[in-house]
Amino acid sequence: MDYRTLLIDSFQAAVAAADPLKIIAAHLPPPPKGRTLVVGAGKAAASMARAVDLAWPQDAALEGIVVTRYAHAIPTERITVVEASHPVPDDEGEKAAADILARVAALGPDDRLIALVSGGGSSLLSLPVDSVPMADLKSVTKSLLKSGAPITDMNIVRKHLSRIQGGRLAAACRAPVTTLIISDVTGDDPSAIASGPTCPDPSTYADAIAILKRYGVEAPDSVMAHLERGASGQIGETPKPGDALFGRVDNRVIATARQSLQAGAEFFAAQNITPVILGDTVTGEASEVAKVYAAVVREIRAYQQPFKPPVALISGGECTVTVRGNGRGGRCAEFLASLAAEMDGMPDVYAIAADTDGIDGTEDNAGAVLLPDSKARAEQLGISAHKMLANNDGYSYFSALGDLVITGPTLTNVNDYRVILVL
Repeated sequence: MDYRTLLIDSFQAAVAAADPLKIIAAHLPPPPKGRTLVVGAGKAAASMARAVDLAWPQDAALEGIVVTRYAHAIPTERITVVEASHPVPDDEGEKAAADILARVAALGPDDRLIALVSGGGSSLLSLPVDSVPMADLKSVTKSLLKSGAPITDMNIVRKHLSRIQGGRLAAACRAPVTTLIISDVTGDDPSAIASGPTCPDPSTYADAIAILKRYGVEAPDSVMAHLERGASGQIGETPKPGDALFGRVDNRVIATARQSLQAGAEFFAAQNITPVILGDTVTGEASEVAKVYAAVVREIRAYQQPFKPPVALISGGECTVTVRGNGRGGRCAEFLASLAAEMDGMPDVYAIAADTDGIDGTEDNAGAVLLPDSKARAEQLGISAHKMLANNDGYSYFSALGDLVITGPTLTNVNDYRVILVL
Protein backbone atom coordinates (compact mmCIF):
# COMPACT_ATOMS: atom_id res chain seq x y z
CA MET A 1 0.00 0.00 0.00
CA ASP A 2 1.16 3.53 -0.80
CA TYR A 3 0.95 5.08 2.66
CA ARG A 4 2.12 8.50 1.49
CA THR A 5 -0.89 8.73 -0.83
CA LEU A 6 -3.12 7.29 1.88
CA LEU A 7 -2.20 10.10 4.26
CA ILE A 8 -2.77 12.79 1.64
CA ASP A 9 -6.13 11.26 0.68
CA SER A 10 -7.19 11.33 4.33
CA PHE A 11 -6.31 15.03 4.44
CA GLN A 12 -8.46 15.65 1.39
CA ALA A 13 -11.36 13.87 3.10
CA ALA A 14 -10.94 16.13 6.13
CA VAL A 15 -10.94 19.26 3.94
CA ALA A 16 -14.02 18.11 2.03
CA ALA A 17 -15.97 17.85 5.29
CA ALA A 18 -15.64 21.64 5.67
CA ASP A 19 -16.46 22.59 2.07
CA PRO A 20 -18.83 25.62 2.20
CA LEU A 21 -20.55 24.55 -1.02
CA LYS A 22 -21.74 21.41 0.78
CA ILE A 23 -22.82 22.84 4.11
CA ILE A 24 -24.07 26.44 3.85
CA ALA A 25 -27.45 26.04 2.13
CA ALA A 26 -29.02 24.27 5.12
CA HIS A 27 -28.25 27.21 7.42
CA LEU A 28 -29.59 30.13 5.37
CA PRO A 29 -32.56 32.14 6.70
CA PRO A 30 -35.59 32.91 4.49
CA PRO A 31 -35.49 36.13 2.43
CA PRO A 32 -36.70 39.18 4.43
CA LYS A 33 -39.25 41.84 3.45
CA GLY A 34 -36.44 44.24 2.67
CA ARG A 35 -32.89 43.86 1.43
CA THR A 36 -30.44 41.06 2.11
CA LEU A 37 -26.82 42.14 2.54
CA VAL A 38 -24.04 39.56 2.64
CA VAL A 39 -20.70 40.54 4.18
CA GLY A 40 -17.79 38.43 5.28
CA ALA A 41 -14.13 37.95 5.87
CA GLY A 42 -11.72 35.05 6.02
CA LYS A 43 -9.86 32.51 3.91
CA ALA A 44 -13.16 30.79 3.15
CA ALA A 45 -15.08 34.01 2.49
CA ALA A 46 -15.19 33.69 -1.31
CA SER A 47 -16.34 30.08 -1.32
CA MET A 48 -18.90 30.85 1.38
CA ALA A 49 -20.18 33.78 -0.67
CA ARG A 50 -20.47 31.59 -3.75
CA ALA A 51 -22.41 29.00 -1.75
CA VAL A 52 -24.89 31.67 -0.60
CA ASP A 53 -25.15 33.05 -4.14
CA LEU A 54 -26.00 29.62 -5.54
CA ALA A 55 -28.47 28.69 -2.79
CA TRP A 56 -30.31 32.03 -2.52
CA PRO A 57 -33.52 32.26 -4.60
CA GLN A 58 -32.85 33.88 -7.95
CA ASP A 59 -35.98 36.04 -7.64
CA ALA A 60 -34.93 37.37 -4.22
CA ALA A 61 -32.69 40.44 -3.97
CA LEU A 62 -29.14 39.78 -2.80
CA GLU A 63 -26.07 41.99 -2.60
CA GLY A 64 -22.86 42.10 -0.65
CA ILE A 65 -19.11 42.25 -0.25
CA VAL A 66 -16.64 39.83 1.32
CA VAL A 67 -12.89 40.06 1.75
CA THR A 68 -10.54 37.11 1.42
CA ARG A 69 -6.83 36.45 1.14
CA TYR A 70 -4.94 37.18 -2.06
CA ALA A 71 -5.32 34.31 -4.58
CA HIS A 72 -8.43 32.99 -2.75
CA ALA A 73 -11.12 34.71 -4.84
CA ILE A 74 -13.57 32.73 -6.98
CA PRO A 75 -16.38 34.04 -9.24
CA THR A 76 -19.70 35.09 -7.71
CA GLU A 77 -22.70 36.71 -9.41
CA ARG A 78 -24.27 38.96 -6.78
CA ILE A 79 -21.60 39.36 -4.12
CA THR A 80 -18.36 41.31 -4.64
CA VAL A 81 -15.16 39.55 -3.58
CA VAL A 82 -12.18 41.69 -2.52
CA GLU A 83 -8.70 40.30 -1.91
CA ALA A 84 -6.42 41.59 0.84
CA SER A 85 -3.35 40.62 2.87
CA HIS A 86 -3.00 37.87 5.47
CA PRO A 87 -1.61 37.43 8.11
CA VAL A 88 -0.48 41.06 8.21
CA PRO A 89 -3.25 43.52 7.23
CA ASP A 90 -3.01 46.02 4.40
CA ASP A 91 -4.83 49.01 2.91
CA GLU A 92 -7.09 46.87 0.71
CA GLY A 93 -8.46 45.07 3.75
CA GLU A 94 -8.94 48.38 5.54
CA LYS A 95 -10.91 49.83 2.60
CA ALA A 96 -13.09 46.73 2.34
CA ALA A 97 -13.77 46.76 6.09
CA ALA A 98 -14.78 50.44 5.97
CA ASP A 99 -17.15 49.70 3.06
CA ILE A 100 -18.64 46.74 4.94
CA LEU A 101 -19.22 48.78 8.10
CA ALA A 102 -20.90 51.62 6.16
CA ARG A 103 -23.21 49.27 4.26
CA VAL A 104 -24.17 47.39 7.42
CA ALA A 105 -24.97 50.65 9.21
CA ALA A 106 -27.39 51.57 6.39
CA LEU A 107 -29.61 48.50 6.93
CA GLY A 108 -33.03 48.84 8.54
CA PRO A 109 -35.21 46.56 10.69
CA ASP A 110 -36.91 44.97 7.65
CA ASP A 111 -33.58 44.00 6.09
CA ARG A 112 -31.33 41.03 6.83
CA LEU A 113 -27.57 40.83 7.32
CA ILE A 114 -25.84 37.54 6.55
CA ALA A 115 -22.26 37.57 7.85
CA LEU A 116 -19.82 34.92 6.63
CA VAL A 117 -16.94 34.43 9.04
CA SER A 118 -13.90 32.15 8.77
CA GLY A 119 -10.32 31.94 9.93
CA GLY A 120 -8.06 34.72 8.73
CA GLY A 121 -10.77 37.31 9.11
CA SER A 122 -8.96 39.19 11.86
CA SER A 123 -6.30 40.52 9.50
CA LEU A 124 -8.53 40.69 6.42
CA LEU A 125 -11.21 42.74 8.20
CA SER A 126 -8.83 45.25 9.75
CA LEU A 127 -10.31 48.66 10.43
CA PRO A 128 -8.23 50.25 13.18
CA VAL A 129 -9.56 52.95 15.46
CA ASP A 130 -8.84 56.49 14.30
CA SER A 131 -5.95 57.00 16.72
CA VAL A 132 -4.02 53.92 15.50
CA PRO A 133 -2.51 54.20 12.00
CA MET A 134 -2.55 51.08 9.81
CA ALA A 135 1.26 51.06 9.92
CA ASP A 136 1.13 50.66 13.72
CA LEU A 137 -1.49 47.91 13.49
CA LYS A 138 0.78 46.08 11.06
CA SER A 139 3.71 46.49 13.44
CA VAL A 140 1.95 45.05 16.47
CA THR A 141 0.50 42.22 14.35
CA LYS A 142 3.96 41.22 13.13
CA SER A 143 5.32 41.25 16.67
CA LEU A 144 2.46 39.11 17.96
CA LEU A 145 2.94 36.61 15.14
CA LYS A 146 6.58 36.12 16.13
CA SER A 147 5.92 36.05 19.88
CA GLY A 148 4.37 32.59 20.12
CA ALA A 149 1.08 33.99 21.41
CA PRO A 150 -1.93 31.77 20.65
CA ILE A 151 -4.45 33.13 18.17
CA THR A 152 -7.09 33.71 20.85
CA ASP A 153 -4.74 36.05 22.71
CA MET A 154 -3.73 37.81 19.51
CA ASN A 155 -7.37 38.43 18.72
CA ILE A 156 -8.08 39.96 22.12
CA VAL A 157 -5.53 42.64 21.28
CA ARG A 158 -6.90 43.13 17.77
CA LYS A 159 -10.52 43.41 18.99
CA HIS A 160 -9.56 46.36 21.17
CA LEU A 161 -7.85 48.18 18.32
CA SER A 162 -10.74 47.73 15.88
CA ARG A 163 -13.85 49.64 14.85
CA ILE A 164 -15.50 46.49 13.48
CA GLN A 165 -14.34 43.44 15.44
CA GLY A 166 -15.27 42.30 18.95
CA GLY A 167 -19.02 42.62 18.27
CA ARG A 168 -18.85 46.13 16.87
CA LEU A 169 -20.19 45.09 13.46
CA ALA A 170 -23.35 43.74 15.10
CA ALA A 171 -23.62 46.90 17.19
CA ALA A 172 -23.65 48.98 14.00
CA CYS A 173 -26.53 46.98 12.49
CA ARG A 174 -30.27 47.60 13.01
CA ALA A 175 -31.31 44.55 10.99
CA PRO A 176 -31.51 40.92 12.18
CA VAL A 177 -28.14 39.20 11.75
CA THR A 178 -27.38 35.61 10.76
CA THR A 179 -23.69 34.80 11.07
CA LEU A 180 -22.39 31.56 9.57
CA ILE A 181 -19.01 30.60 11.00
CA ILE A 182 -16.33 28.13 9.94
CA SER A 183 -14.18 27.63 13.02
CA ASP A 184 -10.39 27.67 12.94
CA VAL A 185 -9.84 28.03 16.69
CA THR A 186 -9.59 25.45 19.43
CA GLY A 187 -12.82 25.23 21.37
CA ASP A 188 -14.85 26.79 18.51
CA ASP A 189 -15.62 29.95 20.48
CA PRO A 190 -17.41 32.26 17.99
CA SER A 191 -16.01 35.36 19.68
CA ALA A 192 -12.46 34.22 18.89
CA ILE A 193 -13.01 33.37 15.21
CA ALA A 194 -11.96 36.32 12.99
CA SER A 195 -12.09 38.33 16.25
CA GLY A 196 -15.88 37.89 16.48
CA PRO A 197 -17.30 40.85 14.52
CA THR A 198 -20.89 39.91 15.46
CA CYS A 199 -20.24 38.22 18.81
CA PRO A 200 -20.24 39.51 22.39
CA ASP A 201 -16.71 39.98 23.63
CA PRO A 202 -15.91 38.93 27.22
CA SER A 203 -12.35 40.32 27.07
CA THR A 204 -11.22 43.79 28.10
CA TYR A 205 -8.67 46.50 27.32
CA ALA A 206 -6.81 45.41 30.45
CA ASP A 207 -6.63 41.87 29.07
CA ALA A 208 -5.10 43.19 25.84
CA ILE A 209 -2.41 45.11 27.74
CA ALA A 210 -1.62 42.05 29.85
CA ILE A 211 -1.17 39.91 26.73
CA LEU A 212 1.31 42.34 25.19
CA LYS A 213 3.31 42.31 28.43
CA ARG A 214 3.11 38.52 28.81
CA TYR A 215 4.66 37.88 25.39
CA GLY A 216 7.15 40.73 25.50
CA VAL A 217 5.57 42.62 22.62
CA GLU A 218 6.75 46.22 22.32
CA ALA A 219 3.74 47.89 20.75
CA PRO A 220 3.82 51.32 19.05
CA ASP A 221 2.96 54.31 21.22
CA SER A 222 -0.40 54.82 19.50
CA VAL A 223 -1.44 51.26 20.32
CA MET A 224 -0.48 51.48 23.98
CA ALA A 225 -2.07 54.91 24.37
CA HIS A 226 -5.39 53.64 22.98
CA LEU A 227 -5.39 50.51 25.13
CA GLU A 228 -4.51 52.46 28.27
CA ARG A 229 -7.32 54.97 27.63
CA GLY A 230 -9.68 52.04 27.28
CA ALA A 231 -8.45 50.37 30.45
CA SER A 232 -8.97 53.61 32.40
CA GLY A 233 -12.55 53.92 31.15
CA GLN A 234 -11.99 56.87 28.81
CA ILE A 235 -13.06 54.72 25.82
CA GLY A 236 -16.09 52.47 25.71
CA GLU A 237 -15.55 48.70 25.88
CA THR A 238 -16.52 46.19 23.21
CA PRO A 239 -20.14 44.89 23.51
CA LYS A 240 -20.32 42.28 26.28
CA PRO A 241 -22.33 39.08 26.83
CA GLY A 242 -25.85 39.95 27.91
CA ASP A 243 -26.05 43.10 25.80
CA ALA A 244 -29.58 43.42 24.39
CA LEU A 245 -28.26 44.05 20.89
CA PHE A 246 -27.34 40.36 20.54
CA GLY A 247 -31.03 39.44 20.83
CA ARG A 248 -31.28 40.01 17.08
CA VAL A 249 -28.05 38.12 16.26
CA ASP A 250 -27.84 34.40 15.47
CA ASN A 251 -24.22 33.18 15.48
CA ARG A 252 -23.96 29.65 14.05
CA VAL A 253 -20.76 27.58 13.89
CA ILE A 254 -21.39 25.36 10.84
CA ALA A 255 -18.00 23.64 10.41
CA THR A 256 -15.41 22.64 12.98
CA ALA A 257 -12.09 20.85 13.27
CA ARG A 258 -13.82 17.98 15.06
CA GLN A 259 -16.05 17.29 12.06
CA SER A 260 -13.04 17.17 9.76
CA LEU A 261 -11.07 14.92 12.10
CA GLN A 262 -14.06 12.58 12.21
CA ALA A 263 -14.06 12.48 8.40
CA GLY A 264 -10.39 11.49 8.52
CA ALA A 265 -11.17 8.81 11.09
CA GLU A 266 -13.90 7.34 8.89
CA PHE A 267 -11.46 7.28 5.99
CA PHE A 268 -8.93 5.20 7.94
CA ALA A 269 -11.59 2.89 9.36
CA ALA A 270 -12.59 2.07 5.77
CA GLN A 271 -8.96 1.00 5.20
CA ASN A 272 -9.08 -1.35 8.23
CA ILE A 273 -6.77 0.95 10.17
CA THR A 274 -7.97 1.82 13.68
CA PRO A 275 -8.46 5.58 14.01
CA VAL A 276 -7.88 7.31 17.34
CA ILE A 277 -8.77 10.98 17.63
CA LEU A 278 -6.43 12.48 20.22
CA GLY A 279 -8.24 15.80 20.25
CA ASP A 280 -9.20 18.82 18.18
CA THR A 281 -7.91 21.39 20.67
CA VAL A 282 -4.18 20.68 20.69
CA THR A 283 -2.11 23.79 21.35
CA GLY A 284 1.43 24.60 22.50
CA GLU A 285 4.77 24.84 20.74
CA ALA A 286 4.64 22.66 17.63
CA SER A 287 8.07 21.17 18.27
CA GLU A 288 7.19 20.25 21.87
CA VAL A 289 3.84 18.70 20.92
CA ALA A 290 5.71 16.49 18.43
CA LYS A 291 7.95 15.21 21.23
CA VAL A 292 4.94 14.11 23.26
CA TYR A 293 3.41 12.32 20.28
CA ALA A 294 6.75 10.64 19.54
CA ALA A 295 6.73 9.19 23.05
CA VAL A 296 3.29 7.70 22.40
CA VAL A 297 4.51 6.21 19.12
CA ARG A 298 7.50 4.58 20.84
CA GLU A 299 5.15 3.04 23.40
CA ILE A 300 2.95 1.63 20.65
CA ARG A 301 5.89 0.24 18.71
CA ALA A 302 7.52 -1.35 21.75
CA TYR A 303 4.51 -2.61 23.73
CA GLN A 304 1.44 -2.24 21.51
CA GLN A 305 0.06 0.06 24.21
CA PRO A 306 -2.07 2.10 24.58
CA PHE A 307 -3.18 1.19 21.05
CA LYS A 308 -2.49 -1.86 18.94
CA PRO A 309 -1.17 -1.23 15.42
CA PRO A 310 -2.13 -0.54 12.74
CA VAL A 311 -3.42 2.71 14.19
CA ALA A 312 -3.87 6.25 12.94
CA LEU A 313 -3.30 8.87 15.66
CA ILE A 314 -5.36 11.86 14.52
CA SER A 315 -5.30 15.34 16.02
CA GLY A 316 -6.22 18.92 15.26
CA GLY A 317 -5.95 22.34 16.80
CA GLU A 318 -3.47 25.13 16.33
CA CYS A 319 0.06 24.90 17.64
CA THR A 320 2.39 27.87 17.76
CA VAL A 321 5.97 28.55 16.72
CA THR A 322 8.17 30.96 18.61
CA VAL A 323 10.42 32.20 15.82
CA ARG A 324 14.11 32.13 16.75
CA GLY A 325 15.71 31.35 13.38
CA ASN A 326 15.31 32.82 9.92
CA GLY A 327 14.21 29.71 8.02
CA ARG A 328 11.01 28.96 6.15
CA GLY A 329 8.15 26.92 7.49
CA GLY A 330 4.89 27.12 9.40
CA ARG A 331 3.68 25.20 12.40
CA CYS A 332 2.92 21.99 10.43
CA ALA A 333 6.43 21.77 9.00
CA GLU A 334 7.83 22.61 12.44
CA PHE A 335 5.81 19.78 14.01
CA LEU A 336 7.00 17.25 11.42
CA ALA A 337 10.64 18.35 11.57
CA SER A 338 10.57 17.83 15.33
CA LEU A 339 8.85 14.47 14.87
CA ALA A 340 11.53 13.48 12.34
CA ALA A 341 14.26 14.30 14.86
CA GLU A 342 12.50 12.28 17.56
CA MET A 343 11.60 9.25 15.42
CA ASP A 344 15.16 9.00 14.12
CA GLY A 345 14.15 6.87 11.14
CA MET A 346 11.91 4.45 13.07
CA PRO A 347 10.41 1.91 10.62
CA ASP A 348 6.69 1.63 9.90
CA VAL A 349 5.87 5.15 11.09
CA TYR A 350 4.36 7.64 8.65
CA ALA A 351 2.92 11.08 9.35
CA ILE A 352 1.23 14.07 7.80
CA ALA A 353 0.67 17.55 9.18
CA ALA A 354 -1.17 20.07 7.03
CA ASP A 355 -3.29 23.18 7.42
CA THR A 356 -6.80 22.73 6.07
CA ASP A 357 -6.66 26.15 4.40
CA GLY A 358 -3.87 24.89 2.13
CA ILE A 359 -1.22 27.24 3.49
CA ASP A 360 1.22 26.42 6.28
CA GLY A 361 2.23 29.74 7.76
CA THR A 362 3.06 32.02 4.84
CA GLU A 363 4.48 29.43 2.45
CA ASP A 364 2.99 27.77 -0.65
CA ASN A 365 2.45 24.36 0.96
CA ALA A 366 -0.36 23.03 3.10
CA GLY A 367 2.13 20.94 5.06
CA ALA A 368 4.29 17.86 4.50
CA VAL A 369 4.57 14.11 4.98
CA LEU A 370 7.14 12.21 7.02
CA LEU A 371 8.15 8.73 5.84
CA PRO A 372 10.27 6.03 7.50
CA ASP A 373 13.13 6.69 5.07
CA SER A 374 13.02 10.50 5.43
CA LYS A 375 16.03 10.60 7.74
CA ALA A 376 18.16 8.39 5.47
CA ARG A 377 17.29 10.45 2.38
CA ALA A 378 18.02 13.67 4.25
CA GLU A 379 21.41 12.40 5.39
CA GLN A 380 22.31 11.58 1.80
CA LEU A 381 21.65 15.25 1.04
CA GLY A 382 23.67 16.39 4.06
CA ILE A 383 20.57 17.70 5.86
CA SER A 384 19.90 17.38 9.60
CA ALA A 385 16.40 17.65 11.03
CA HIS A 386 17.87 18.99 14.29
CA LYS A 387 19.73 21.80 12.52
CA MET A 388 16.78 22.71 10.30
CA LEU A 389 14.49 22.77 13.33
CA ALA A 390 16.85 25.08 15.21
CA ASN A 391 16.47 27.54 12.33
CA ASN A 392 12.68 27.12 12.06
CA ASP A 393 13.28 25.75 8.57
CA GLY A 394 10.96 22.77 8.29
CA TYR A 395 9.84 23.91 4.84
CA SER A 396 13.32 23.59 3.38
CA TYR A 397 13.81 20.19 5.01
CA PHE A 398 10.74 18.64 3.41
CA SER A 399 11.17 20.58 0.17
CA ALA A 400 14.60 19.01 -0.30
CA LEU A 401 13.02 15.57 0.22
CA GLY A 402 10.20 16.27 -2.22
CA ASP A 403 7.69 15.65 0.57
CA LEU A 404 5.80 18.92 0.78
CA VAL A 405 2.03 18.68 0.44
CA ILE A 406 0.93 21.38 -2.00
CA THR A 407 -2.79 21.81 -2.65
CA GLY A 408 -3.18 25.53 -3.29
CA PRO A 409 -5.89 27.42 -1.39
CA THR A 410 -8.65 25.02 -0.29
CA LEU A 411 -11.11 27.90 0.29
CA THR A 412 -12.00 26.65 3.75
CA ASN A 413 -10.21 26.62 7.12
CA VAL A 414 -10.80 24.42 10.17
CA ASN A 415 -7.26 24.49 11.50
CA ASP A 416 -4.55 21.87 11.32
CA TYR A 417 -4.86 18.17 10.50
CA ARG A 418 -2.23 15.77 11.81
CA VAL A 419 -1.99 12.00 11.51
CA ILE A 420 0.72 9.63 12.72
CA LEU A 421 0.27 6.22 11.17
CA VAL A 422 1.86 3.39 13.16
CA LEU A 423 1.95 0.02 11.36
